[in-house]
Amino acid sequence: MTITKEAILAALSKVQEPELHQDLVTLNMIRNVEVQGDKVSFTVMLTTPACPLRGSIEKEVREAVMTVDGVKTVEVKMDSDVPNDGRMRGLVNMPIRNAIAIGSGKGGVGKSTVSVNIAVALAKTGARVGLMDADIYGPNIPTMLGVDKLPTPNGNRMIPAEAYGIKMISMGLLVKSGQPLIWRGPMLNSAIRQFLSDVDWGELDYLIVDLPPGTGDAALSLAQALPLSGAVIVTLPQLVSLEDAGRGLNMFKTLEVPILGIVENMSYLDLPDGTRMDIFGTGGGEELAKATETTFLGKVPMDQNVRIGGDSGNPIVDSHPDSPVAKSLTEISQKIAAKVSIAAMGANNSLPINIVE
Repeated sequence: MTITKEAILAALSKVQEPELHQDLVTLNMIRNVEVQGDKVSFTVMLTTPACPLRGSIEKEVREAVMTVDGVKTVEVKMDSDVPNDGRMRGLVNMPIRNAIAIGSGKGGVGKSTVSVNIAVALAKTGARVGLMDADIYGPNIPTMLGVDKLPTPNGNRMIPAEAYGIKMISMGLLVKSGQPLIWRGPMLNSAIRQFLSDVDWGELDYLIVDLPPGTGDAALSLAQALPLSGAVIVTLPQLVSLEDAGRGLNMFKTLEVPILGIVENMSYLDLPDGTRMDIFGTGGGEELAKATETTFLGKVPMDQNVRIGGDSGNPIVDSHPDSPVAKSLTEISQKIAAKVSIAAMGANNSLPINIVE
């Protein structure tokens, strides 16, 4: 019996993308189908390299093709093509497919730590990631990534620093260490716009933007200068932090920025004797997500290696990838990437649905 490509595609059309709720063939996720005797090979083109369901999709397509009469061997290549959210970003010369703001209503909640580790986790999957430190008054991301200077400029354009597979720009690399920035709003707005227009980012799948705490000029300037795919709110479990996080969340809603979800940082501390200590309370992030009808992205436990990694320039998702904190942050990055891809696929109605063979 001769195995046909049509039979293979018919089998694969029964496999649903779990989050997009359409079959892989209709979504144009099946590419390069080849049949050689009883061997079938093809590529599954995911919408993000950080797809949290990568393993289950691979298993399902393999099983589906094995149901075709005559097939003995199935070779599956998993690849990805991150969709563009369709927003026009005129200040940036090269395409930034998705821009994600990480914000909080107050300081001290670990927002920059979350930003850095999400960026590094996405880059570890093979995604092209940029990290913009928009905390102009308190830029500490260079320390967290172990970077102390920018590369030599290319003409009139700044070249972002690179570390752990991500590109990064920060005011901390443009001023002397310890120098205070006593700026009013217009100067801050100008700095953020320059980080977009005067930096040679190249093409990015994701630009992560670490915002300063609060609901002031920086968030407003960013939302006006850079159309955002969405925003992530970082909070602690305690009541005061939740109140401030709620204000930050409502600010983004007012600016018509989609809310991707809430991250509860420093949720608990696991002690050596096996007990768990809720230092800042418990359940607050989930309660805020429920009250605001927002996705709860996950809890990040406390670990001294987070602080050590931040001080030494070695993010925990790289230094201790198997730790509970790193696993939590990696899962959160996958959920964010998945939500952004789903939104982009839904917004971009011009995506082709023909099979590329």
